[in-house]
Amino acid sequence: MATRAVHLEIVDGYSTPAFLGAYSRFCARRGLPASIYSDNGTTFVGADREIQGAFRAALRDPNFLNRTASDQVTWHFIPPAAPHFGGLWEAGVRSVKHHLRRVVGAHNLTFEEFATLLCNIEACLNSRPLAPLTDSADEYEALTPGHFLIGAALTASPEASVLHLNENRLSRWQVVRQTTERFWKLWQTDYVNTLQQRAKWRKSGKEQIRVGQLVLLQNPLLPPCKWG
Repeated sequence: MATRAVHLEIVDGYSTPAFLGAYSRFCARRGLPASIYSDNGTTFVGADREIQGAFRAALRDPNFLNRTASDQVTWHFIPPAAPHFGGLWEAGVRSVKHHLRRVVGAHNLTFEEFATLLCNIEACLNSRPLAPLTDSADEYEALTPGHFLIGAALTASPEASVLHLNENRLSRWQVVRQTTERFWKLWQTDYVNTLQQRAKWRKSGKEQIRVGQLVLLQNPLLPPCKWG
């Protein structure tokens, strides 16, 4: 089985130091990656030189006891002017950017507010159901990308919905919450539509639901990260 998870970081500029800071935060939270794939942007090419140089310096330092310093990170660059080679990660990026523009709109979020919003969106994307967690008919939990990250499904803190409130009545924190909820509604609808396989060129038609099979029931009242 192959799947992918999403990790979102906010940076204050399109520079090599800014990326190295995001890369350091990623390693601290997710662990050291074996390989990195990216396009040929000057930011990433410069970061590659910095990281490889840091590894070589660490390996020459006899007092450096961190064993991860000997784990070389292989950086793979896709061919120039060929974004389709990065289709695996571009699909997730495109899904975030498309809905993010629509829900943020004219809101001027602070750096902290935007960072919180991205973390909430990250949890939404990594909560998507992939397959039944077990073969038991009494088990209603689905396997998600969150299970590969933290060993359990990602959940959001229980809070009352603020979708029904007018924007001019919202506090700054409620603006972030409402934006998260709006993103969840849009993205969840799109994701569920991608799960509906169309049998236009097949003779067998749609697969019938079987007794004991785990199914997804779409419920518009569920909060972010909760699936029916």
